[in-house]
Amino acid sequence: MTIEILYQDEWLVAVNKPSGWLVHRSWLDRDEKVVVMQTVRDQIGQHVYTVHRLDRPTSGVLLMGLSSEAGRLLSQQFEQHQMQKRYHAIVRGWLTDAATLDYPLVEELDKIADKFARADKEPQPAVTDYRGMATTEMPVATGKFSTTRYSLVELLPKTGRKHQLRRHLSHLRHPIIGDSKHGDLRQNRSAAEHFGCGRLMLHASELSLTHPFTGEPLTIRAGLDDVWMQALSQFGWLGQLPENERVEFAPGNVQDEQHAQ
Repeated sequence: MTIEILYQDEWLVAVNKPSGWLVHRSWLDRDEKVVVMQTVRDQIGQHVYTVHRLDRPTSGVLLMGLSSEAGRLLSQQFEQHQMQKRYHAIVRGWLTDAATLDYPLVEELDKIADKFARADKEPQPAVTDYRGMATTEMPVATGKFSTTRYSLVELLPKTGRKHQLRRHLSHLRHPIIGDSKHGDLRQNRSAAEHFGCGRLMLHASELSLTHPFTGEPLTIRAGLDDVWMQALSQFGWLGQLPENERVEFAPGNVQDEQHAQ
């Protein structure tokens, strides 16, 4: 199996992580064979160092270092909130405004992985900019309603709390479609049955940073998979997102651009 490489130079590599893939091996799922880190390592013939994560069901831009030094410098940018992340999501209902949600979150612990962690921590600051981009009303009954409403939303997280975007959208009463933990089960089933949205509809579309070795601005964009394209087509949203854009290079960067198309 191969994975789409969005950007590669002598220091960094970025890929378009498919939904359903783990970033690295985990004792929580020891039998999983499809792992991003090992796939990229085998594909480029070079060890890679993770600097951030995407949840297993989330797709989109995943950045890695090609040395421990590159990994360290990139991790520092993430920790100091020097990178701008842009996500897109399909949510329940009509979300039409643009605002900043400043809503602290209590750390979300996993029953197995975090069973020795303290569960009494204070809520941590969590800030997300969001903007409604498009809405639709489909002639499909869900629950007590004869039609079903969806929105396409752009999200810019300013902090990096666990499941922040999923929890913030749930707080706004517009949970992300396909979110099994914080979402609407009836809406998830309806979206999967009628529109093929049988996964979390959250995509890390864009990552902007300062290249840690050249000092130049770098913006990396990840295209959409077939599930997303089908949904956009059915909801009349084709053209709302840059479907074919993959990566934007700053002058002077060594580049090895690969397209899956």
